[in-house]
Amino acid sequence: MADQIQTLQEQVLQARSNGQKLNIVGGGSKSFMGRQSDADASTLSLAEHTGVVEYHPVELVLTVRAGTTLKEIEAVLAEQGQCLHFEPPHFGDASTIGGTLACNLSGPARPWTGSVRDQVLGIRLLNGKGEHLRFGGQVMKNVAGYDVSRLQAGAMGTLGVITEISLKVMPKPAASATLVREMAMDEVVEYMNRRAGEPKPITGACWVDGKVYLRLAGAKSAVEATAEKWGGEVMAEGDQFWRQVQDMQHGFFDGPEAPLWRFSLDSTAKTPELEGPWMIDWVGSQRWYRGQASLSDLEPLARAAGGQVSLFRGGDRTAEVMQSQPEALKTIQRRVKHSFDPDGIFNPGRLYSWL
Repeated sequence: MADQIQTLQEQVLQARSNGQKLNIVGGGSKSFMGRQSDADASTLSLAEHTGVVEYHPVELVLTVRAGTTLKEIEAVLAEQGQCLHFEPPHFGDASTIGGTLACNLSGPARPWTGSVRDQVLGIRLLNGKGEHLRFGGQVMKNVAGYDVSRLQAGAMGTLGVITEISLKVMPKPAASATLVREMAMDEVVEYMNRRAGEPKPITGACWVDGKVYLRLAGAKSAVEATAEKWGGEVMAEGDQFWRQVQDMQHGFFDGPEAPLWRFSLDSTAKTPELEGPWMIDWVGSQRWYRGQASLSDLEPLARAAGGQVSLFRGGDRTAEVMQSQPEALKTIQRRVKHSFDPDGIFNPGRLYSWL
């Protein structure tokens, strides 16, 4: 347990004074995401800035330093029968809560329990001037103006150095069961949306390799009654399957070295017709595709399906990896960036080449 804020603050001030760029790194497990880091930038590491600052199990609130690993956080919560309901993916033991928020990563339960962005109550942040700022608090309704805390979700460190995070935590479900049945890809989107619309304890809906998987979690009586009503084979290793999906360790992700694309679409939209394997998650809102393609070719398909696409892993990381933005939105994002980081020292070009 260590507070390294003074050291981090001094490094930011020195970098600004010297005109030096900084690559913000936690555990380094998500270095494959975003565009390629600036080779000339210095590393600002939060790996030693760790520890639980406050934990109130009765109030379901946890405050931790950004370099704290997910593994450590989950161990602390487990002692109280609690967990992170947004199911953050672990890309290794070094995965941190700060990197999870910066990359806006959530697991299979996201449509029902919310994303990491939804669970953030407040943060502390080092801006480009070296000022240590506080945003939000430790209750759900704590923002009168713009919600800066949640703005950090998906910013990939381009707006500042997240040093501390307050999160809402939840009790672990009492029971769970996973139902499996074979189904064609062109049928499953309608089926998953229909099931998700029922008032049942569903917390996961995924399709891969010709099978649909539905996870039920909550009170034992509700889980058992729903499983009996819906039918399908009860999966013996259901928890293991969902953990593999959560941590992207399922065989789908270990396939050929083709680039991995992430589509965020209207949940009821038809899956784009592309040659290659697919995984459908989040009741159809998140769809993974493995295949050789270009961002310019996939963007029109994503827009037609009511969403967007990004190059999640592999491929050319020197080019753009996020869907292109209209000029008006670019202008807003540049202004936001300048307000937090006027000299552009944090993670230059990590999100977009122009940011």
